[in-house]
Amino acid sequence: MDILYLLVPFSVILVLVILVGLWWAVHSGQFEDTEKEGERILHDD
Repeated sequence: MDILYLLVPFSVILVLVILVGLWWAVHSGQFEDTEKEGERILHDD
């Protein structure tokens, strides 16, 4: 039962880090044009 005192805060911190990373990726423009890379591979010279 003592392990929960370690795992619960660790899990909360991990979720917060993932959410901050996702927020950064969305707001830095990484998901602006999701079709470009798929089409670029088809039209590669």
